[in-house]
Amino acid sequence: MFTGIVTGIGTLQRVDRGAGGLELEWSSPWDDLVPGESVAIDGACLTVERATPDRFTVHAIQTTLERTRFGELGTGHRANLERALRAGDRLGGHLVQGHVDGVGTVRSVRRRADAVIMELVVPAELVPVCIPLGSITVDGVSLTLHAVPEPGVVQVALIPFTLQHTTLGDRRPGDRVHLEGDTVAKYLRAMAVPQPPKAAD
Repeated sequence: MFTGIVTGIGTLQRVDRGAGGLELEWSSPWDDLVPGESVAIDGACLTVERATPDRFTVHAIQTTLERTRFGELGTGHRANLERALRAGDRLGGHLVQGHVDGVGTVRSVRRRADAVIMELVVPAELVPVCIPLGSITVDGVSLTLHAVPEPGVVQVALIPFTLQHTTLGDRRPGDRVHLEGDTVAKYLRAMAVPQPPKAAD
């Protein structure tokens, strides 16, 4: 479990492609990561397989690649990082599972006097849980939905602190981003509108 409060930025150092997915090596802002630990990378929870004081390696299986944009990344990509929540930690953002619901697209970015307004096109499965002033996770960053101007489109407001301490300030129209809907909203919707069982692939 995570909070969507980014505590570091990592840079992709190496990508090894194989039949079993991708092995991704990242620079690390922490010197005490251990194998088996969970880290949210741009909002996707992955398990640390190897770690040194300045780098760590994770493995993205095929299912992860189908739900994220990790397969599109090359060395030099900067990612938002967050370590798993510990019991007793402050919940500064909102409850984030690190399960990417889908990939959205940045439609526009415009500066306002005190913030940057980013408009996102979201996948159909996220539309029912996107409500004004609700929560959404964009590339691992906990954000409040500023507005929902039309079905399938949401706006988030990025304050200077967020722009300085995450990679969202790098995003431009056409960029793809990881999205996770609010966990509580998803459970409430599932109870209100039961979904038929889905067979495993």
